Amino acid sequence: MSLISFLNPLSNDGQGIVKKYADLNEVFSHNDELIEIAVHSNRQTISDSDKIPETIGDLAVNRIKWYIERKNNKDFNPNDYAYLFNEDIYIYDTIAFHMIAQALASKFRPNSREVRLFVESQGFLIEDRLTKLIASARVETVEEILGQLLTQNDLEWSFLKDLIASKKLSLCDLVLDNGEIVLDREEFVYNFGDNFRDRSPDRIYDILIGNSLKELILTKMIMQSTEDYIKRISEMLSIVEVHPMIEQLAELLGETISETMAQYSSYYGSAGIGSMKIGKLIREAFPPCIANTVDGVSSGGRNDAIVLLLTSFVSYARLYPGIFGSEGGVKVSDIDSNLSITMNEILPLIYEAADNCTPPLFEDQPQEKINITAKLGFGMHEEPDLENEGETTWYTPMSCEKIQMHLPQLCQKNKDCQKINNPLSYYSRKKWILNKEGKLESSEDNSSTDSSSNSTDSEDS
Repeated sequence: MSLISFLNPLSNDGQGIVKKYADLNEVFSHNDELIEIAVHSNRQTISDSDKIPETIGDLAVNRIKWYIERKNNKDFNPNDYAYLFNEDIYIYDTIAFHMIAQALASKFRPNSREVRLFVESQGFLIEDRLTKLIASARVETVEEILGQLLTQNDLEWSFLKDLIASKKLSLCDLVLDNGEIVLDREEFVYNFGDNFRDRSPDRIYDILIGNSLKELILTKMIMQSTEDYIKRISEMLSIVEVHPMIEQLAELLGETISETMAQYSSYYGSAGIGSMKIGKLIREAFPPCIANTVDGVSSGGRNDAIVLLLTSFVSYARLYPGIFGSEGGVKVSDIDSNLSITMNEILPLIYEAADNCTPPLFEDQPQEKINITAKLGFGMHEEPDLENEGETTWYTPMSCEKIQMHLPQLCQKNKDCQKINNPLSYYSRKKWILNKEGKLESSEDNSSTDSSSNSTDSEDS
């Protein structure tokens, strides 16, 4: 059934398609049938030829570009990729999925930005494809796929432990009865019907479970299976030689992801000040609180100043100063894919400030290196490692109000602090002013353009 592989390329149907139709030598061969399907998809934009896949390799790349643009481009036009939701493309789409997995496994770590984007994109594709199905087909297809994924009659919550451990799913999302997950309507009404006197048990079922929970579980299980699939391929590649076409696709995917992500890495300065690109840290633009922290803090406030204030400020100022104008959810490796900036620029500055403390922070508080790593989003480890990213959250900069409350000795306001609510906003504004005055070297890293902005200061964290 085409819908099964269209939603779950790892299904038996999907694997059958790959065995029957996939040919690695044809990854970048011109494909008239693929073009025909894409061009004649409902609502498909055909004015931009770059969006129309001419090869399975193009389709693989565009699958990823679709997700990055959908997530970041405020002017995103879904009709540019309408063919991704045309069921007629299911054979080529299934093959593209498997080729992407092989390509990424051959070049990137399982926890890399590239793999994470692919897994996330698969989840969003499933969600969007489900919304475009008529109601009856949607319910029937979800039931069939879940029947394949949930292989036990009595489904213990521990069956989904990997999803819960990876935070793709929460126990709070599930309805449990003595540790077993309840998804069936009749089972829910039988087990819990007597508990609802003033409401219909069927109505409560629709609210708590219904199709939404089933679709959530289906989507998250396929995402987890995609991750596991890539890990298995990575392990196999230690004894199997990678096909040249897969290597070529891996290079193309890596380049495409970096280039497309770079298009959305600029940010807007606050209060209409102007826009700046992400670039090297400019110490002259540091607000007084940060400059004072870098110079060294006495024992009374060392820990909070270095771990909470400086770590978040320096990392976001260098990698993603526009965090408060975004929807969040970004990770360090989304910008610093191999952690070279983090290891060579961000951490040295933080460690320098720690050494400037009185007494030096790590002399009597060596565990704070672990806390710094945690605040960058890499869990409780000595140093950041891509394998551990996501174990904790990348901590956003403290607001000026919180600095005044918890670290008042560092807050020595100057005239540039007026109407500023966060040290990151100060840095953005000051950097723009220095550039306008010609006090910054003209370079790609520190360039700016005069353009208005609708973003505002935030007092998060």
